[in-house]
Amino acid sequence: MNMKKVGLTALAASLVSFSANAGELAVSGGASITVAGYSAGANGNNPKSFTMGDQFTVSGGGELDNGMNVSLSIQMDGQIMDDHSVTVSSEGMGTLVFAGHGGSSATSSIDGSVAGDIWDGFDGAAAVAVGVTGAAMNDSGPGDNSVFYTLPSMVDGLSVFASLNPQEGGVNETETGFGATYTGIEGLTASYATTDIESGATATSGDHTAMKLSYAYGPVTVGYSKNDHDTGTTGSDTELSSVSLAYTVSDELSVSYGTEELSVGGTATDAEYTALVVAYTSGGMTLTGKMETADNVDNSTNANADQEYWGLTAAFAF
Repeated sequence: MNMKKVGLTALAASLVSFSANAGELAVSGGASITVAGYSAGANGNNPKSFTMGDQFTVSGGGELDNGMNVSLSIQMDGQIMDDHSVTVSSEGMGTLVFAGHGGSSATSSIDGSVAGDIWDGFDGAAAVAVGVTGAAMNDSGPGDNSVFYTLPSMVDGLSVFASLNPQEGGVNETETGFGATYTGIEGLTASYATTDIESGATATSGDHTAMKLSYAYGPVTVGYSKNDHDTGTTGSDTELSSVSLAYTVSDELSVSYGTEELSVGGTATDAEYTALVVAYTSGGMTLTGKMETADNVDNSTNANADQEYWGLTAAFAF
């Protein structure tokens, strides 16, 4: 008798039994098709480009006999395994997320601008289109094998969270962060977070802070955010401030307008961005149209540092 084969068969049977009786498995995903184009003062119009997005997430988990909930999430982006994490939670202990890849620091979990990070569409893609690379906002993304913890609810409307990026390779010190989000007033969401930046060198160590405010009154939502990455070297400091105004026309249709200003230490000219976004959702399909402008994208006044972008996207969730 092949004992190795019998053992593997028994193991497989036990795993199947566990999946059927103690947990649930779910698959969700999305795909998108985008047509877009850039233009710049020195280069004129550039050819339109077509791109697609595709990713799906496999998640599974369940409640243990001791009352704790455990879940595993694995994201596939194209043919590559991307973000993956294990979440352990209970009413008494809060929620602990261990991210093998794709985790968040306390600050990076809230540092997206209220205008939608317009700058991110001009810091790399535009370099190909018009020959200039825009400024980019630095953050405190923790990298692989990081921990994010949300405390149990202590005050209605208050969420307190913390992050830990352990020391790796004996080079950098452990990075810690903490933050809070308050939603105790109807329509108001206020968040603040700060995280250490530890590179092992004083010149490139410091802290990353972010704050975000939004208030919704009826169909109108206004927002403000500020994101500050501060280190010992002025040239690596970045600061992003933004405002936004959104109007929900109906359950399906929304319109928003936002502005951003991005400053980089050691430069005299700030990059400035605006975006007008119209989105229509029907079932699992969302159609989005964007018109964006960017001035001084590389913190200069060169002719091709002023750019425009338009894009149409059809996104499908399943």
